[in-house]
Amino acid sequence: MLDAPTPVHEDLIDHLVRTTPLQRGEAARVILDVLSYFDETAPEFVRRRHRELQAKGLNNPEIFERIEAELPHRAVAPPPLSLRQLRRIVYG
Repeated sequence: MLDAPTPVHEDLIDHLVRTTPLQRGEAARVILDVLSYFDETAPEFVRRRHRELQAKGLNNPEIFERIEAELPHRAVAPPPLSLRQLRRIVYG
């Protein structure tokens, strides 16, 4: 994960400052948060979503079907994972 904006991100920070009410430091934090979010691997995403959906009271069949539907819409979609592969990511 990045600790500070790189020169590559300076242009994006400038753009956000021009086009939003964000100050420079806020824009840099938003960019780092977004990059961190999209840095999540498929297994990390599956485990996190499983915990979140389980906390909402969904049962495993509902959870794994929802995760299976969400995965292709990630920024860098992983290869298709079967329900069995999803379960193995969570439970080993």
